[in-house]
This record gives sequence, C-alpha cells and structure tokens, in this order.
Amino acid sequence: MQTNRLDSDQNRATEPVTQPAQSLYADFAQAVPAVRAGQIASSFGGFLVTCAVMYVLAGYSAWLALPLAPLAAGFLVRIFIIQHDCGHGAFFRTRRSNDMLGIICSLVTLAPYAAWKRQHAGHHGVWNNLDRRQSGLDIYSSCLTVAEYRALTPGAQWRHRLIRHPLVANFLLPPVVFLILYRFPFDTPRNWRREKIAVYLTDLALLAMICGLGFALGFDRVIAVQLPIMICAAIIGVWLFSVQHRFENTLWTRAGEWSAEQAALRGSSYLRLPNILRWFTGNIGFHHIHHLNPRIPNYRLAACQEANTALQDTPILSFADALRAWRYSLWDEDGQRMVPFASAHSGAPS
Repeated sequence: MQTNRLDSDQNRATEPVTQPAQSLYADFAQAVPAVRAGQIASSFGGFLVTCAVMYVLAGYSAWLALPLAPLAAGFLVRIFIIQHDCGHGAFFRTRRSNDMLGIICSLVTLAPYAAWKRQHAGHHGVWNNLDRRQSGLDIYSSCLTVAEYRALTPGAQWRHRLIRHPLVANFLLPPVVFLILYRFPFDTPRNWRREKIAVYLTDLALLAMICGLGFALGFDRVIAVQLPIMICAAIIGVWLFSVQHRFENTLWTRAGEWSAEQAALRGSSYLRLPNILRWFTGNIGFHHIHHLNPRIPNYRLAACQEANTALQDTPILSFADALRAWRYSLWDEDGQRMVPFASAHSGAPS
C-alpha cells in the first residue's frame, strides 16, 4: 500500500499541480541555459575553491580552517538545491541530463539521488493533507493534531516531544540523517530495487573519494575539513525544509477539502530572506511557487512571484519569524493553526 501511494504521488509531482497553475506559471518552467551554467559554475566552483583553501589552512591548524566551514556549507546547500531541481526534472530539459547532474551533486551532498528523488516526489503528493501523512520518520514537514497528541500515553508524548526538541531536531539529527541514515536504504519499500542499489553505489563512490583524499592529504585533514562543512550544511538544509511547512499560519486540511493549489499557497511558506541568503539557498524560500509547479527552476521562482498578483497573499515569513517557527509542533483543527506543545498540555483554547 505504501509503495503504490508513493508511486502515484511521484507521478503527480512531475507535472504542474492544477490547470490554473499550469496556465499561470508554465512560462517560468522554461530553463535559461546561461543562468543554469552560471549556477553550476558558481556553486561547484565556490565549494571547491573554499574547500581547497580550508585544506591548505588545515595543514597548519584545523582551527584556522574552521571559520570557512559555514561558507563552504552555503555553497553545498546551493548544490543541494540544484540536485533538488534535477529531481523534479526542472534543471535540464531531458531526464538523462537531470539524473546525471543529480548523481554528481549527490556525491558532495551525501543524499543518494535516486532514492531521495523518489521519496521527495511522495512529499509533493501529500503535503499538508491530514489524511495522507507519511510515516512517522518525517518529523520536519508532518505533524500530529492536538487531539492525536492528547490521545498518546504520557510516555509516548514525552518521546514525541524529545525527538522534536529544537536541539535534537535542528542540531543533532540533521548530521545523523546525512552522514549515517542516508548510507542505508532502510526506509525504502521492498520493490524499490534500483533505488536501493543506487544508495550502495553512492556509498562506494563516496568511500573511493574519501580514501583518495585521505591517502593524498591525510585522513585527519579530510575529517577536519569535510565534517564541519557537512554538519553545518545539514543543519541549514533541514531547517529550511522544516520552516517551509511548519509555521503558525500554515494550513492543514482533510483529504475531502484538500487541493494542491490551496495547499501550495496556504500550506507552504514564502520565506523572505536577505538577498545574499536567497542566493545561497537557491530561492527555495519561494516554496509556495515550487509546490504550485515543481518544474520551475530555482532561478526563476522570484520572477514568477513578481509577475503574478495571485501569489501575493501567501503566508510570508521573515527570517526572524522562521527562527521562531520551531515552537509550532501540533495542528489545532479547531483553531486552524499550528500551536506549541504547551497549548495541548494546558488544555487552553487555541
């Protein structure tokens, strides 16, 4: 049952979600080759140059290289956005080209392309639908309702809160996901054979790269450079994904009331970031537009927002709003908004 649902969700996610969305936004789904080439060059070039400087500095002291880790992580997040576009068939016109670049990206992001692509397509079929929530492994874009949380035993409530505590969910778990969990296809359905094989092939390629760098430069230097970059990038990337769906004024609906267009415009955020952060995050803050039409390349999302007045009423989060969004963990069906755990424990009206 889970596999069939994910397969159908993937098929829906490969095209514009509704006819109105297709007619309004399809023009922006056309790639611009010059911009595309510039993104590849600036993202990979910036990452490789920053890493090279870090390796030189790490030859003197790991502490000298450490301040550059956030910069390298920023370029790595940008590479992940390119991988994300490839997974949606948005970066190139052909599937082969998207898949080839997506696989290359995965060798630096550590997210195995084929398995991640198929699982992410499932997210695009069910987001903010209370009757089609994915497994409990998704703690970043899914949630319980207040009633469901209150129905848990005290022990289950404690475990639920612990795994979603900001220190655990936002700082401890993201590196574990990218460094460890992504190395095993533990959460893929049994018949996803190609995706499972691709996970292990990705692991072998990563092992070869790490060993090559380690024998050439020293394994201690490789760890001193690459580990802080991956930890920082994982934390940033997971936080971005989380705030795009879990914020106070988002919208969750039951299946009978759910529509893709409404879920995109009300259930996904417009995260308004400073220009420099927009660049490093590949415009993923325009997440409402991405859900309207996943085939729009990241570098055309801003232009789509400016050109369509219908997009002006979507929930807007400032950077400060996004930093506070971790508080909102449960969906209050009566109040039609996300609320903190304290609201459910107090029993106070929302």
